[in-house]
Amino acid sequence: MNFDDMLLDPADAFNSPEQVLDTEQLTREQKVQILRRWDDDTRQLLTAQSEGMTSRDGASDVLKRIQQALEKLDAAASDT
Repeated sequence: MNFDDMLLDPADAFNSPEQVLDTEQLTREQKVQILRRWDDDTRQLLTAQSEGMTSRDGASDVLKRIQQALEKLDAAASDT
C-alpha cells in the first residue's frame, strides 16, 4: 500500500494508531499526516454517533490512542 492510500483511509490501512508509529518506511511527517487524518475521521465518526447515526464501537478509545501516538511524535492533532 502506498502513502496516498494510507492517508486516504488510515483505519483501513492500519490496525491501530500504534502500528502507524511502528511502520519504519514512513517518515515522521508522513506518520503525523496519517494520524491527523485518522483523528479527523474519528472526530467525524463521533459527531455522527452523537447525531444518532450508527457507526463502529470504540471510536472514543481510538481517538485517545491517536492523540497518544501524536504526542509520541511531538505533534498535537491541531498543529499544522
